[in-house]
Amino acid sequence: MAGHGYESGRLDLPFVGISTFGKRPYVADWQAIDADVAVLGAPFDAGTQWRSGARFGPRGVREASTLFSFGHAGAYDHEDDATYLGADVRIVDIGDADIVHTDTDASHANIEAGVRAILASGALPVVIGGDHSVNIPCIRAFDGCANPFHILQIDAHLDFVDERHGVRHGHGNPMRRAAEQPFVSGLTQVGIRNVSSTAREGYADARAMGSTILSVRQARAMGPQALAATLPDGMPLYITIDIDAFCPSIAPGTGTPSHGGFLYYDVLEILQQVTRRHPVIGIDLVEVAPDYDPTGSTAILGAQVLLNLLGFIFHARAGDPALRP
Repeated sequence: MAGHGYESGRLDLPFVGISTFGKRPYVADWQAIDADVAVLGAPFDAGTQWRSGARFGPRGVREASTLFSFGHAGAYDHEDDATYLGADVRIVDIGDADIVHTDTDASHANIEAGVRAILASGALPVVIGGDHSVNIPCIRAFDGCANPFHILQIDAHLDFVDERHGVRHGHGNPMRRAAEQPFVSGLTQVGIRNVSSTAREGYADARAMGSTILSVRQARAMGPQALAATLPDGMPLYITIDIDAFCPSIAPGTGTPSHGGFLYYDVLEILQQVTRRHPVIGIDLVEVAPDYDPTGSTAILGAQVLLNLLGFIFHARAGDPALRP
């Protein structure tokens, strides 16, 4: 059908069309991924210990991300005098991993298969959860990595429980499962605060297994540059972001909100600093539960953080070939 765009073709406003991530192309065939970034939804929340609803996170973040689909020539940042995510950065959306209700193992296996397909294609995997347990299959998919990597976790909760009533793969366990992997060199866990789901011995275990643990107040006192400098210099980095790292005053749409969290630029400046120093090999953003936020602000925040993070990564890669995995 003919359109009435003011340039050529369709205007394709954010509220028109199918809600892929950033309104980027959809690739249904996981064996035919040809892109720099591939986005996978992991709509699993059976690992949740309190309020469920993060199964709708991928759908919510995708819909919110259409708000930022205007930038056909990239996103110009006047502060940095830089254009991020220009047409040279190819992003595709490969849809969702299939979730089998009540079956954690099968659901996690399907998520892992999606991440493995992305890695096999050479693209950067970006996974939208789902509860934080989806990080477990994401990390497992990297078992063929030639070099060890470090994990940067931005979160309110340590998520370092070993086992509780036989549960080892819920959303309180992912960082413990990650630390057990021989290809994970260590973790930097930032934003941890207040009433936690991990007991004192879990903190001791985390430190013994190579974790650096920083609260919101400690991170702010250090500043983003000093914080980034604490990560192993130049080591490849996997970034996992739990939306409850942010203060619920700006991100109420999550299952376990915790006051005293980060504000937007607290996290954004950390991400900008670490992407200047480390090749980023994978990303997940989890625990967005849209139904607890009728304003939609939490999903918008998640989408905006992901798009800015991708912008930082590829801008840094363009300026420094050493940052390309």
